Amino acid sequence: MGCTGGYLSEAHLRGFERYKYNCIDTGFVSVYIMHPFWNYCVKFLPRWLAPNLLTFVGFLMTVVNFILISYYDWDFKAANDKEIGNTVPAWVWTVAAINILIYYNLDGMDGKQARRTGTSGPLGELFDHGLDSYSAALIPIYIFSLFGTQDLPPIRMFFVIWNVFLNFYLTHVEKYNTGVMFLPWGYDFTMWGVSGILFLATVLGPGIYRFSMYGITIANVFEFTLIGSGMVSSHPIIARNIYLSYKNKTGKMRPMWEMLRPFFAFVWLFVITVIWSFFSRNDVINLEPRILWILYGTIFSNIACRLIVAQMSDTRCDGFNVLMWPLAATVGVCCFPYYEQVFGMDLTSDGERWIVQGLTIFSTLAHWHYGYSVVSEMCNHFHIRCFKIKKQPTVAAEQELQEESKAIEPTETENVNIEEV
Repeated sequence: MGCTGGYLSEAHLRGFERYKYNCIDTGFVSVYIMHPFWNYCVKFLPRWLAPNLLTFVGFLMTVVNFILISYYDWDFKAANDKEIGNTVPAWVWTVAAINILIYYNLDGMDGKQARRTGTSGPLGELFDHGLDSYSAALIPIYIFSLFGTQDLPPIRMFFVIWNVFLNFYLTHVEKYNTGVMFLPWGYDFTMWGVSGILFLATVLGPGIYRFSMYGITIANVFEFTLIGSGMVSSHPIIARNIYLSYKNKTGKMRPMWEMLRPFFAFVWLFVITVIWSFFSRNDVINLEPRILWILYGTIFSNIACRLIVAQMSDTRCDGFNVLMWPLAATVGVCCFPYYEQVFGMDLTSDGERWIVQGLTIFSTLAHWHYGYSVVSEMCNHFHIRCFKIKKQPTVAAEQELQEESKAIEPTETENVNIEEV
């Protein structure tokens, strides 16, 4: 399938052969509302439609949103002038809200289509979660254009994005150590919440998000809610699930440093990006914030994808990511305190801007090559096609979907395997 990088070893491929998706979903919205809805909707899809195509189309909706809002508000200043109001056209927010719902629903239906067509397998899960890791970087950026840089300066945007990264990453660290994907309750609320926020920007006008009272802005409420919800409803539960997997000997039972190994690359990326954000010679975080978010999100997605590959193949995850070498070198150049004394000239703002853009293009192409190569290698190994179904659905697959469509009422002690990708 073209030029691939040989990213998957024999150990990876053998691990994928043994892999079976194990998921527990106890969220009220997910179990009682969304899954029955998706079970109903998937019946109208043609059986020749590949599940990965649903996943990819959903992901493209998040990309379209990013491009559309970027066109009208590249520097996040469209909302800054309260007298003029937000200069992003009202229809853009409606399109963005609809696209988020399309992404969310296709993301929920792809696994059901896989079971319906008898094409469930590790490729689908890897493809799904890998693209989700990229969307995790794109979706919060939409909201920034509602607040502007006055209410939500780029340095605070930085920590909001990293909070989203952390919430997404911890779920996969949890699975790396427990062998089970515990779907977070907050995902459904986040998707509906983001879509609702964007719809309100059309109905009531985006100016409502510049409202403040006693010095507290809507942006402050957004930050507090986003960060606080993860600390309350997600992080303690993840820590508890990992602890119980060791206590009950149901998890991977890795030694302490191996259990913590997924955090190494994640923390390295955080430290390097913090240094650049605070010590850039030209204040790059205010110079090119949107490009920086894409750069950080791309490298994060690469780290997350490699962790997903390791957890699914039951192999050791990477302790460092190769894309951080050029990032670290770039940050060293852009933050070097004696630049003018050593080189006889200072690093100009245009120079640092070109460096950021060049590194973003390089990292994006490198990540795309990684993703394309991994998918190609898996397709070659399993003799399947990513976007085409090579076999017709079996009677057993159809029966499995029908059984799943029945009402499920989980108790507190039941493990409900809702979806297999």
